[in-house]
Amino acid sequence: MLDQRGPAPATSPRLLDSRQPSSTEVTMRLIGLAFVLAVSLALVPLAVEAQQAARIYRIGVLGPTAIAPSTDEAFRQGLDQFGYTDGRNLTIEYRDAEGARLSDLAGDLVRLKVDAIWARGPAAVNAAKRATRTIPIVAIDLESDPVAAGFVRGLAQPGGNITGVFLDLPELGGKQLQLLREIIPRLSRVAVLGDPVLNAPQFQGMEVAARALAIEVQRQEVRVVKDFDRALDAARKGRAMGVLILSSPFVYSHRTQFGALVVERRIPAVSMFAEFAAAGGLLAYGPSVPEAARRCGAYVGRILQGVKPGELPIERPQTFELAVNLKTAKALGLTVPQSVLGRADKVIE
Repeated sequence: MLDQRGPAPATSPRLLDSRQPSSTEVTMRLIGLAFVLAVSLALVPLAVEAQQAARIYRIGVLGPTAIAPSTDEAFRQGLDQFGYTDGRNLTIEYRDAEGARLSDLAGDLVRLKVDAIWARGPAAVNAAKRATRTIPIVAIDLESDPVAAGFVRGLAQPGGNITGVFLDLPELGGKQLQLLREIIPRLSRVAVLGDPVLNAPQFQGMEVAARALAIEVQRQEVRVVKDFDRALDAARKGRAMGVLILSSPFVYSHRTQFGALVVERRIPAVSMFAEFAAAGGLLAYGPSVPEAARRCGAYVGRILQGVKPGELPIERPQTFELAVNLKTAKALGLTVPQSVLGRADKVIE
């Protein structure tokens, strides 16, 4: 006899497990989701770091003369602060204008598509500025007012693609003159050596300070090495009782040579660079160039991490050094008073 009840009705999937999940099961599911999310978030920075580690950045270093080893080392230290090391994740392209034009060298760095340019000195900054408006430029310029020179729009917000360390301090020469006066109380005439264009503000500041001290100033133009020898001869013929050498990348690159020359000529001389005093100059007072270079390296490091140069404020040198060469003072028959020695950061004996 046939079963008249027909086929059994299909069972609804909901009826297979109609119970609600327990609080324990809900908790376990939430823990699982949280674990997956945590792992995913942890892997993101690792992936980014791996991507950054795989990239080799390229930096251009542009200057009118070969870079000093101490300056180069300090610049690299600044880069290292932000995790960038030459030969690991960074390549540094050096270009100096010994026998070449800075404009050509700046163009070469642009063609290499460097990630940033470190421009050493006002001429290098000008050349880099003309060569590119997009590649970040970090400057070390101890002679120019960056706003007046047209490098930046403002000190706090430079705008554009240029930032760095600048020292537009014309009155620095006046402080050097005062130090020399303390060592030579009867100082009445000095020769001031510098580039008439590059050092125009410094010449003016020096003359203002000299008038206040009743000291006569003899201007001597120095652009190339042979000018320095001629300027020292003119200073002696003009009966200058001392020589002040204004700053420039050219003077910094020849500081040791110039220090030896003033010793040979037996002329009390002052410069901005401590290395000048170490080489035989009577004294030096000015900012630490290696320290400024280290801060430039740090700025480049921040730019490589994504900070725009126009958002990095112009920095001023913060470390000033006074160096006195007692050996030179003795050879010149001069006595350095305790008021000067007590302020000295370096004393060469």
